[in-house]
Amino acid sequence: MTADGISIGVNHASPVPPYEQLRAQLADLIAVGRLGQGARLPSVRQLASDLGLANNTVVRAYRELEAAGLVESRRGSGTQVIAPSATTGIEVKLAEHTSAYAAARQLNATNDEALAAIRYALAHLDRP
Repeated sequence: MTADGISIGVNHASPVPPYEQLRAQLADLIAVGRLGQGARLPSVRQLASDLGLANNTVVRAYRELEAAGLVESRRGSGTQVIAPSATTGIEVKLAEHTSAYAAARQLNATNDEALAAIRYALAHLDRP
């Protein structure tokens, strides 16, 4: 999906479930202010069609964003961003980013293996 210079995509070959890919991308766009408070998200049907997903996949991503307090869905009026991007706390941003790492559990990785991968990524973050 590309709208207003915002691009969202799903890698169907990824081990990360499509709903999580979508949720993480939208949460990141909200966190950095690319989707500001009051911005309307595409309808479930439209986004599912654009990305080649089932409607329920988009519904789940939107529900998770709603549970995180980032969007609000109203039947008949759609889904819009409610979290002000400029005041989103570090805890919310960390929670959104770390949930993608937690998806490593779906690779049958142990907690120790997932944490080791995160530590490795952090240690090599500033290296060229």
